[in-house]
Amino acid sequence: QVQLVESGGGLVQPGGSLRLSCVGSGFSFDYRMSWYRQAPGKERELVADIDRTGGSTKYADSVKGRFTISRDDAKNTVWLQMNSLKPEDTAVYYCNFREFGYDYWGQGTQVTVSS
Repeated sequence: QVQLVESGGGLVQPGGSLRLSCVGSGFSFDYRMSWYRQAPGKERELVADIDRTGGSTKYADSVKGRFTISRDDAKNTVWLQMNSLKPEDTAVYYCNFREFGYDYWGQGTQVTVSS
């Protein structure tokens, strides 16, 4: 059974940092992995993704220079390091991968940036 379990969210002040983790199980952890987020009343958007080797990453313009995605296949884990957080980063963050056109999602972890 495929599972993606996110953790690391929470309440942080503007300018602060959080590190999100996503641990996968039930599948071979050799896919492009992605982080998405969804804010209240907004569509889910791609934040960052990382290819199978970890050698290529992409970021949404809104997070470039502040967020870093990384992976450790030996631990079946992908991380999202988030620095210089802004109130507009507030959202539920989801881990994702796609296999044969089907999207797998975790349950999400809430990130709230507020003073």
